[in-house]
Amino acid sequence: MPPYLHAHIDGFARWLMVEKGYSNNTVESYCRDLAEFADHAKVTEPGQIDTPMVRAFVYGLSTRNKSTSVARKLSALRTFFRFLLREGVIAMNPVLPIAMPQHDRYMPAFLTVDEVFALVETPGATDTFFLRDRAILEMLYSTGVRVAELVGLDLGRLDLVEEAVRVIGKGNKERLVPVGTPALEAIRAYLPQRQQLVGNRTRRGREEEKLALFLNNRGQRLSVRSVERLVGDYALRAGIINRVTPHALRHSFATHLLEMGADLRAVQELLGHASLSTTQRYTHLNMDHLTRVYDQAHPLARKVAITSQK
Repeated sequence: MPPYLHAHIDGFARWLMVEKGYSNNTVESYCRDLAEFADHAKVTEPGQIDTPMVRAFVYGLSTRNKSTSVARKLSALRTFFRFLLREGVIAMNPVLPIAMPQHDRYMPAFLTVDEVFALVETPGATDTFFLRDRAILEMLYSTGVRVAELVGLDLGRLDLVEEAVRVIGKGNKERLVPVGTPALEAIRAYLPQRQQLVGNRTRRGREEEKLALFLNNRGQRLSVRSVERLVGDYALRAGIINRVTPHALRHSFATHLLEMGADLRAVQELLGHASLSTTQRYTHLNMDHLTRVYDQAHPLARKVAITSQK
């Protein structure tokens, strides 16, 4: 990458973190996308970049990437050039005329209520960390938190009395999420084991891990990959054929709330979505449920039902 462009990208990264409050993962992702574009453009300074150059890059991406990936990279470019325009580095934004690609419509996997019950009850006494694992599964389903938010939870953010947890989400935004009784009971059962894991870390001469809620066998904060692996393993043992991820439990949380009549905006707040449209794409109501709601609520549907009974 040309040094001149590299300096601008570094400044952009600092702006995202300091002024916009973006997470490290998001900033790193943006920088990778910008580096990929810089390799394609082969220019020495931003002012040399024009719309046809960007359009050629986007077209090349669309031939080998999903539309969601292309949209993310284009979003990185939009934000970067908006930053350069704000800083007076360029006189016009070359990305402005380029439309966002249409997203592929897909529905993330979700579990039935019975499948969720089977999953959270799978950890047993023969599993070394079954108390911790049961607490993790209960928390994922009870709160709908992202897996990165779960592993980032500190013990001090969990209020067992108020039955709620303060979650740090994307953009370092904090939200208060209620925690259900089964999850709270599972956490209380796990806390003595957590204290033992903290003690193990101390005895090994390492700095004591006093903050993290969920720890591994070395007394360190549990990783995203570890949680993904344990969720998948327990799902297989529970007899769930389809691949199950922490994201599937988050989607199940939202789906089941909506099926029970929860308000869409309330679910949006619980999930930590900035836009309601994100929640609408994320959640899914099966057709049988929609039909039942229609039959119960629509005046003409009730009239037809009454007539048919006569």
